[in-house]
Amino acid sequence: MTVRGQLIRFALVGVVNTGTYYGCYLVLLTWLPYVAAHVAAFVLSMIGSFFLNSYFTYRTRPTWRKFLLFPLTNAANFTITTCGVYLLVDVLGFSRTYAPLIAAAAAIPITFVVSRTIMLRPDPAAYTEPSPAAGPASGPASGPPSGPASGPASASAPVPSRAARIDK
Repeated sequence: MTVRGQLIRFALVGVVNTGTYYGCYLVLLTWLPYVAAHVAAFVLSMIGSFFLNSYFTYRTRPTWRKFLLFPLTNAANFTITTCGVYLLVDVLGFSRTYAPLIAAAAAIPITFVVSRTIMLRPDPAAYTEPSPAAGPASGPASGPPSGPASGPASASAPVPSRAARIDK
């Protein structure tokens, strides 16, 4: 899939995520104070966003490592939109009604880059060093090439494909 296709899917997941957040918020608001409803809805929608981005946007298998790093995308989004709203309203004189929408749209490319980096980065556990007693390595568990200083055994070891590294 192309980066453009991933960006379009990422934006679609963002729309679904926003709807999920707001729906959860409204439902939880009937039982919880608004701050607790906001936090719970935010967490639930972020979990949903992680799985949608994993399976739909980037077509990768979710891992605990990616799951634990995924909130960084929300932190990036929050920082960019908050700074953007301030800049648009206080510096450039935009309406405070529409400034968050403009800032959110401006945050999409940066949030996408952070998300893509997290979701497509190979997990370190995908690489395992072959034990000397195991004989010649084969398949994706052989590990990354370590350069000429590692000797002739690593020169013939196959490098795992990108898909094999992501799925670990």
